[in-house]
Amino acid sequence: MAISDVQEKGSWLYIIDGNGKKSATISTSQGDLMGIGMDFIVFLKGSWYYTFDENGKKIATLSSSSGSFKNAAGNSFNLKRGSWIYTYDKKCKKTGTRAA
Repeated sequence: MAISDVQEKGSWLYIIDGNGKKSATISTSQGDLMGIGMDFIVFLKGSWYYTFDENGKKIATLSSSSGSFKNAAGNSFNLKRGSWIYTYDKKCKKTGTRAA
Protein backbone atom coordinates (compact mmCIF):
# COMPACT_ATOMS: atom_id res chain seq x y z
CA MET A 1 0.00 0.00 0.00
CA ALA A 2 1.22 3.51 -0.73
CA ILE A 3 2.30 5.93 1.98
CA SER A 4 0.26 9.11 2.01
CA ASP A 5 1.76 10.84 5.06
CA VAL A 6 4.06 10.55 8.06
CA GLN A 7 2.91 12.34 11.22
CA GLU A 8 5.14 13.10 14.20
CA LYS A 9 3.59 12.95 17.67
CA GLY A 10 5.99 13.25 20.56
CA SER A 11 8.77 10.73 20.08
CA TRP A 12 6.84 8.67 17.50
CA LEU A 13 6.27 8.84 13.76
CA TYR A 14 3.04 7.39 12.43
CA ILE A 15 3.04 6.11 8.86
CA ILE A 16 -0.34 6.76 7.24
CA ASP A 17 -1.39 4.62 4.26
CA GLY A 18 -3.41 5.56 1.19
CA ASN A 19 -6.66 4.85 3.06
CA GLY A 20 -5.81 7.31 5.83
CA LYS A 21 -5.11 4.52 8.34
CA LYS A 22 -2.02 4.16 10.50
CA SER A 23 0.05 1.33 9.02
CA ALA A 24 3.07 1.53 11.35
CA THR A 25 4.74 3.43 14.17
CA ILE A 26 8.45 4.25 14.21
CA SER A 27 10.45 5.86 16.99
CA THR A 28 11.99 9.25 16.18
CA SER A 29 15.25 7.77 17.50
CA GLN A 30 15.59 6.13 14.04
CA GLY A 31 16.89 9.51 12.83
CA ASP A 32 15.72 12.62 11.03
CA LEU A 33 12.95 12.10 8.49
CA MET A 34 14.33 13.28 5.16
CA GLY A 35 11.64 12.32 2.67
CA ILE A 36 8.69 10.14 1.73
CA GLY A 37 8.48 8.07 -1.44
CA MET A 38 5.49 6.14 -2.71
CA ASP A 39 6.08 3.10 -0.49
CA PHE A 40 9.16 3.98 1.56
CA ILE A 41 10.59 6.70 3.80
CA VAL A 42 14.16 7.94 4.17
CA PHE A 43 15.86 8.78 7.47
CA LEU A 44 19.30 10.24 8.18
CA LYS A 45 21.00 9.19 11.40
CA GLY A 46 24.63 10.04 11.96
CA SER A 47 26.44 9.32 8.72
CA TRP A 48 23.86 6.89 7.31
CA TYR A 49 20.65 7.04 5.30
CA TYR A 50 18.09 4.37 6.17
CA THR A 51 15.03 3.41 4.14
CA PHE A 52 11.93 1.90 5.76
CA ASP A 53 8.83 0.39 4.19
CA GLU A 54 5.18 1.22 4.89
CA ASN A 55 5.16 -1.38 7.69
CA GLY A 56 8.04 0.25 9.54
CA LYS A 57 10.62 -2.38 8.56
CA LYS A 58 14.12 -1.28 7.61
CA ILE A 59 14.84 -1.96 3.93
CA ALA A 60 18.41 -0.76 3.38
CA THR A 61 21.27 1.48 4.49
CA LEU A 62 23.46 3.91 2.52
CA SER A 63 26.41 6.03 3.66
CA SER A 64 25.72 9.77 3.75
CA SER A 65 29.06 10.25 1.97
CA SER A 66 27.06 9.28 -1.14
CA GLY A 67 25.67 12.82 -1.17
CA SER A 68 23.35 15.36 0.43
CA PHE A 69 19.68 14.48 0.42
CA LYS A 70 17.76 16.34 -2.29
CA ASN A 71 14.30 14.73 -2.46
CA ALA A 72 12.22 11.56 -2.53
CA ALA A 73 9.41 10.94 -5.00
CA GLY A 74 7.69 7.91 -6.44
CA ASN A 75 10.00 4.91 -6.30
CA SER A 76 13.29 6.74 -5.80
CA PHE A 77 15.25 9.37 -3.93
CA ASN A 78 18.00 11.75 -5.06
CA LEU A 79 21.30 12.72 -3.48
CA LYS A 80 23.54 15.56 -4.65
CA ARG A 81 27.32 15.25 -4.54
CA GLY A 82 29.42 17.90 -6.20
CA SER A 83 27.91 18.74 -9.58
CA TRP A 84 26.06 15.41 -9.87
CA ILE A 85 22.64 14.10 -8.85
CA TYR A 86 22.52 10.39 -7.99
CA THR A 87 19.21 8.52 -8.02
CA TYR A 88 18.65 5.53 -5.73
CA ASP A 89 15.77 3.10 -5.32
CA LYS A 90 14.33 2.14 -1.92
CA LYS A 91 16.92 -0.65 -1.63
CA CYS A 92 19.64 2.04 -1.87
CA LYS A 93 20.75 0.75 -5.27
CA LYS A 94 21.98 3.51 -7.58
CA THR A 95 19.72 3.66 -10.64
CA GLY A 96 20.97 6.79 -12.37
CA THR A 97 23.33 9.76 -12.51
CA ARG A 98 22.90 13.15 -14.11
CA ALA A 99 24.50 16.58 -14.01
CA ALA A 100 23.10 18.92 -11.37
